[in-house]
Amino acid sequence: QPMSPKHIAIAGNIGSGKTTLTQLLSARLDWQAYYENPDNNPYIADFYVDMPRWGFNMQVFFLYSRIARIQEIRNGSRHVVQDRTIYEDVYIFAPTLERMHLMDLRDYVCYKNLFDQIRPVIQPPDLLIYLQAPGSVLKQRILSRNREYEQQVREDYLDSLNEFYDRWAGEYALGPKLVYDVESVDFVNNPDDLERIVRDVADCFPDVAIL
Repeated sequence: QPMSPKHIAIAGNIGSGKTTLTQLLSARLDWQAYYENPDNNPYIADFYVDMPRWGFNMQVFFLYSRIARIQEIRNGSRHVVQDRTIYEDVYIFAPTLERMHLMDLRDYVCYKNLFDQIRPVIQPPDLLIYLQAPGSVLKQRILSRNREYEQQVREDYLDSLNEFYDRWAGEYALGPKLVYDVESVDFVNNPDDLERIVRDVADCFPDVAIL
């Protein structure tokens, strides 16, 4: 019986390095990369200009596009490294918007109820990698990559996201997880750090030839 494809999902705040690690890890493992493409979200530019008006719309768009992506991954035949998870939307981004009065409470409840209805059919990844980073590092990285719509990102928004991220990652129990502090693990400039991550991944998948 052929082995079912493995699914690694990389979680982390805006600017934490998810896309870069997805790229490096998928190339190193020869697995398929699935990237989040926020530019495809027709609400995102409007959202950063007027968060209270567009927060709910943006989150619903992300929710259904991520469900479609999970189905695509599970129906595929290749091992996959995915940039961002569906859980971050509902446990991190939406509650942050509600807490900061950038999403109406009734919109948040509606969104959360929608997710709760579909949660039983969502398969979690076989491995979660969480990239942890302080707000100051995130802000620096966001400014340096110069995506126009992101330049409006508020620091208090990033700090609130970080708080929810750390809580969610700490409580995450849907499967194995690896956590890296991107201040001390530099997988971009230090090949040894990337190899350390590869070794950790290999330990999580003893039945897959990785190293």
